[in-house]
Amino acid sequence: MYPRAYIEYLVHFHGDRDYFECHEILEEYWKEDERGKRKEYWVAFIQVAVSLYHHRRSNFGGARRMMKNALSIFEKEKEAILKLGLDDVALLALIRKQMISQEKKEPYRSISLPIKDSLLLKLCLDLCSEKDITWLSDSDLNNELIVNKHKLRDRSDVIEEREQQKKMKQRKYNL
Repeated sequence: MYPRAYIEYLVHFHGDRDYFECHEILEEYWKEDERGKRKEYWVAFIQVAVSLYHHRRSNFGGARRMMKNALSIFEKEKEAILKLGLDDVALLALIRKQMISQEKKEPYRSISLPIKDSLLLKLCLDLCSEKDITWLSDSDLNNELIVNKHKLRDRSDVIEEREQQKKMKQRKYNL
């Protein structure tokens, strides 16, 4: 009923608060659809995770921009939000509240998405148990890997992908 990537996103979002991982999981899933057929609401979820990642690192401008973009998409995608087991009204209110917090440059606080569907919640709790992750834990602000993951991760696959894209473009222009 729910994509595995979405459940994994929710587990990291509400469990270890690894927002970078949330972003990676959903972006990969989103890209499985061909261009032009990709679902915009996945972008909003990605942007919420990126916003919180920035907020936690006190990048308030970047955090607010991402949250504002997510809000814009969620406002248009209320039906999709409901189909994804969330309370659309509560989600929009939460996003707006988060934007105000970021605008005021308040310290980061972990938030929870308003899961409405008990089946979705059970799937998330089961996966948390399987991964040995505590549901609704607060962010560990002392965990460098969670807080600064973009600086510490292995980027060799990203660099290789960029090189492949560059070579493809060069071949295309040389024809």
